[in-house]
Amino acid sequence: MTKNEKEKSFKEYLREIEDPKNNQEVNYDLPENPSSLQVAKFEICQEILGHKLKNNLTREQVADKMDLSKAETEDILFGCIEKFTLDRLVEYASRLLNPVRVKVILEEVKNPVVHAKAV
Repeated sequence: MTKNEKEKSFKEYLREIEDPKNNQEVNYDLPENPSSLQVAKFEICQEILGHKLKNNLTREQVADKMDLSKAETEDILFGCIEKFTLDRLVEYASRLLNPVRVKVILEEVKNPVVHAKAV
């Protein structure tokens, strides 16, 4: 196999593993340079996941408490933030973590964290 063929094969491999259809049961992280909205949505998903783990709940139990399908619940547990609006996530967290209080903290970020990205 030539160097060019290896590079093409590797690029095909990357394209395959980065395809969302092939990433079932994968926890998503924030994108590179996330917006404040993305961070807020991600943090709510993490709180819901933490509650599930801390209380040894099944996915079905979490889905039932939030009145969602198992698939929607899994999207939240795996951090698929692009599938939900912030207000929906707050509502779902309220159902699960009753009572819940949302607190917004606005502060300037002096040294923003830059997430690594596979190239």
